[in-house]
Amino acid sequence: MGDHGCSGNLPPGFIFSPSDEELILHFLDRKASLLPCHPDIIPDLGLYPQDPWQLEGRALWSENQWYYFSRVMENQATGNGFWKPLDIEEPIFSSGAGKKVGLKKYLVYCIGPEGVQTNWMMQEYHLCSSKSSGKSYKRKQKLDCSKWILCRVYQREGSCSKSSNHSDDDDGTELSCLDEMFLSMDDLDDISFPN
Repeated sequence: MGDHGCSGNLPPGFIFSPSDEELILHFLDRKASLLPCHPDIIPDLGLYPQDPWQLEGRALWSENQWYYFSRVMENQATGNGFWKPLDIEEPIFSSGAGKKVGLKKYLVYCIGPEGVQTNWMMQEYHLCSSKSSGKSYKRKQKLDCSKWILCRVYQREGSCSKSSNHSDDDDGTELSCLDEMFLSMDDLDDISFPN
């Protein structure tokens, strides 16, 4: 287990780094088909959208990304903001047959009612509605692809975090806490350091 949240039931040294196709076919398809996932490491966080900082310890964390299942929701509002769709959708194709198996949608997290964009991003994975499993089961199970999504949340690098104050001379370099403290002082000549 990592310090930044649940890393699943993986042995030491293993990381969770699936492709888009693997997320659709090996995890989301099985969840929508009510079949067990092996390994069962991606949690279901229910019906409500999550603030990104609430994911630590609740969602699967690997390589600075959080993964979880959720239900499709019209309202993407959270306790502190909302997930805003970016109108970017990418089809996901199977590598073998080249058949469209899913869709990836992008969202950005916005703070407050005024919608100040942050550097938190979400990729929502959706199954194709025309997808049929083609597998036979002893009891009839309905593939409900319209209810489930798989979410991947991460922070973009080099982006302004919660502040809407953009500087034209910002080169994306992050400052240390000490650098920020010294830059915030009006007059550095008045600082005296011990000998």
